Amino acid sequence: MFLVFLLPLAAPAQDEATFSTDVKVVNVLATVRTKSGQFVTDLRKDDFVLTENKRPEDIRYFSRESDLPLTIGLLVDTSLSQGKVLEAERAASFDFVDQVLREDKDQVFVTQFDMAVMLRQKPTSHRRDLEHSLPEVDTPTKGDLQLQRGGGTLLFDAVVKASREIMSGLGNRKALIVMSDGGDNGSDETLASAIEAAQRADTLIYSILFADPSYYDGFGSSEGRKYMQALARETGGGFFEVSKKLGIGQIFATIEQELRSQYYLGFVSDQPVRISEFRTLQLTARRKDLIVQARDRYWAQR
Repeated sequence: MFLVFLLPLAAPAQDEATFSTDVKVVNVLATVRTKSGQFVTDLRKDDFVLTENKRPEDIRYFSRESDLPLTIGLLVDTSLSQGKVLEAERAASFDFVDQVLREDKDQVFVTQFDMAVMLRQKPTSHRRDLEHSLPEVDTPTKGDLQLQRGGGTLLFDAVVKASREIMSGLGNRKALIVMSDGGDNGSDETLASAIEAAQRADTLIYSILFADPSYYDGFGSSEGRKYMQALARETGGGFFEVSKKLGIGQIFATIEQELRSQYYLGFVSDQPVRISEFRTLQLTARRKDLIVQARDRYWAQR
């Protein structure tokens, strides 16, 4: 999994990143698994191969179990189709935050989206703030519906708004956790523009497909599933689907473990940035039996 953001670093270190103000470094966060899905957390710098635009790059900075600060955005679908699953989402969200949030380092914000996109909690490092804000995440009232103008589930608008207005410009690890059935109705933005906004902000998206089958007469939305899969795949995050065998609490536990099992790598591109552009990246492990989860491009800012 790639999470790329520009930060200046100083002298290279084998297992610890240190920061300075003299050079621009492309920072990469990656997760490695065996083919059976087990996390691999004991690799070293020389176990990886990195290319940019198909050119080999020297990994100058490396650390296991990165201790960089983390910003997490919880994006919760509160449209009427989510009414029966919303309480489970709220409870699992707080349990997740309670486990992951380091109050001296990390931040969490909460956004709900239905016929509008509403920031319920601005980025905070305090659990108490989240205890107060998460219960406020709810479906529209009858009065809200009577006043409704336009669409009813602004998924793409919510991703773009969170990426551009909050994540953009932050230099720490960044991830959006989107809980939805994947339907979009009325967004000004598109799937493509939502993905690009997250990529430009170097933000991973973890998509959790949580649908109420009874709302769709026993069938989920196949189009919504494709949207959620694309958001995760194209940003280097992960896609999960709540089922009888896999509960939302288990999914959050997996995301937590992944965030704690990341590798940090940094390199200085051998090609100056003459124009701002997307550049392709490929990170692989020398061991052929290992799978590196990573997105395949980053935004090189002039």
